Amino acid sequence: PDGVEADRGLVARVSEHLPLDAPAVVVHTDDARGWLERAAPDSADVLVADVFGGSRVPAHLTSVEFLRSAASVVRAEGGLYLANLADAAPFAFLGSQIATVREVFEHFCVIAEPGMLRGRRFGNAVLLGSHGPLSLDRLARLAAADAFPARVVDGKALARLAAGASPVYDATAVPSPEPPDGAFTVG
Repeated sequence: PDGVEADRGLVARVSEHLPLDAPAVVVHTDDARGWLERAAPDSADVLVADVFGGSRVPAHLTSVEFLRSAASVVRAEGGLYLANLADAAPFAFLGSQIATVREVFEHFCVIAEPGMLRGRRFGNAVLLGSHGPLSLDRLARLAAADAFPARVVDGKALARLAAGASPVYDATAVPSPEPPDGAFTVG
């Protein structure tokens, strides 16, 4: 597998403690979008965008143009795109990202913790996109049985979550919202 990290210092520090020089893992020190734009088409079974600059997803990784690059790299047969996003009710950012993924992938859903989806707290949501059908029943069972149970949102519920949202393009892209103090602290 390939990993992409823009922070050379972080890569060096992690490399001191983990065997990233193993042939199974190749770490590229590059901007995620720049690397994707040069990646081989139809070459990834799974592409995970878990990119934060500080506590926010950078704007240039939230647009239709970025997702088109990601979609070209994700295999047409069985490939998955996953993006870790953070937001809170009324879900303006998450809604815009759902509208954005809808422009690029034929099949998509969101996985998130129920309390976050009810608007009780700021939290993470995983946005999935695929060129082919998703196994939503299986995914819902796995998410519900997890140590930190989550819900799979699709269909009409997903449309309600993104109601009124428009796709994001490079010209209008903004970073994800700043989390409130203590949003991700444990204890």
